[in-house]
Amino acid sequence: MQKLLIEKTDETAGILLDKHKGVFEISGRSLPEDSAEFFEPVLKWIREYGKDPNETTDFVFKMEYSNTASSKFIHEILIALQGIKNTKVVWWFQEDDEDMEEAGQEFSEQVDIPFEFKSYP
Repeated sequence: MQKLLIEKTDETAGILLDKHKGVFEISGRSLPEDSAEFFEPVLKWIREYGKDPNETTDFVFKMEYSNTASSKFIHEILIALQGIKNTKVVWWFQEDDEDMEEAGQEFSEQVDIPFEFKSYP
């Protein structure tokens, strides 16, 4: 399975999905002009990965900011992930960023996936 790499910009998150290295990460700021166009390859990749996943999957979110449209797609990603056995979400947030911490808490209540919360300075 090919890895999916989308470089981070000022407007879009960086995304690295690599089954062979066991790296699944979305990080940065997400406010693309067309969220559907930006996130569709991510959802497609996750659905394909779900057909033959690794033994365990730790999916990392290290978001600095996401707009409403991006949050909708993060929710869609989480829904796709909950169908994959032995998946855990690791939700990183800056230790003083209550908004991103709360966003992670809200997402964790909306899906049936274990969440681990971690803060960084």
